[in-house]
Amino acid sequence: MTTTLRPDGPEEALPHGGRTRRYSVCANSRPVGGVRVTAQVPAGTRADGRPQLPQGGIAELEITEGRRRGRGTVAVLAAEEVLRGWGCARVDVDVPEECPEALRLMLALGYRERTRNMVKHLVAEPPALPAGLRARRIGEAEFPEWSAAAEQGYAQDLLASGLSEEQARAKSAADHRMLLPDGPHTRDTVLRRLVPEQPADAEPLGGIWVQLRGHTLPDGEDLAWVFGVEVAEQARGRGHGRALMLLAERECLAEGVHHLGLNVFADNAVAIGLYSSLGYRITRRRLGKPLL
Repeated sequence: MTTTLRPDGPEEALPHGGRTRRYSVCANSRPVGGVRVTAQVPAGTRADGRPQLPQGGIAELEITEGRRRGRGTVAVLAAEEVLRGWGCARVDVDVPEECPEALRLMLALGYRERTRNMVKHLVAEPPALPAGLRARRIGEAEFPEWSAAAEQGYAQDLLASGLSEEQARAKSAADHRMLLPDGPHTRDTVLRRLVPEQPADAEPLGGIWVQLRGHTLPDGEDLAWVFGVEVAEQARGRGHGRALMLLAERECLAEGVHHLGLNVFADNAVAIGLYSSLGYRITRRRLGKPLL
């Protein structure tokens, strides 16, 4: 029995030259599932001045008939060929935590886990910060220095996760421009630094960046999102990462938001251990694979 892909509708254009198309997964020309392929073109140019290569995505993969017959495998491999034809250098796929079979399939096909989404339901009582610590806002004067360091750190994380140096720099710059259009005054944005109560001019121990709104859960409730948490190198190993997450929870609850999510790189075992100990649960994994 031959498994193939057949277009399930016209190709659709996306911003910046991107494209997407839905395909039917067919067994001997009979539909038995579906899959969507997408190519997104990052904003900006590469270091050599040429346009960015598109980044591929596979989504909406479903086999409705004849599972465990290799149809999912054929569908993914065929989708990869479509993306290669579109010039994509790599492909990403998101796998919900409640789909272990899909995770096993992707790992068997050479995909590597890059990141995990984790979410926590916040209790009504705001947690107290550890004694001797306080929070202060990141204001206009120190925002440029904080932003440059945050952008560089994010690019390094993206590089470690499998992106090329050019892809990592471009994505980090584009994401920061999109998420912080008005700098420290961006709506529904929390930018805080954790500092000792004394002395008044003490060096920051770390910082947190939270977007209070912009994401929602399936039931429509607001989901705040941690976009950055960083402990100063000289202050690591002293529980300040936990204190920063407690600070994020306090800021969310003060604004009436009772769910907090984050994205953590899969190879960051220390951070994953911290979030798990605080009650965060995995909801989705992102896996990636080079195509060229």
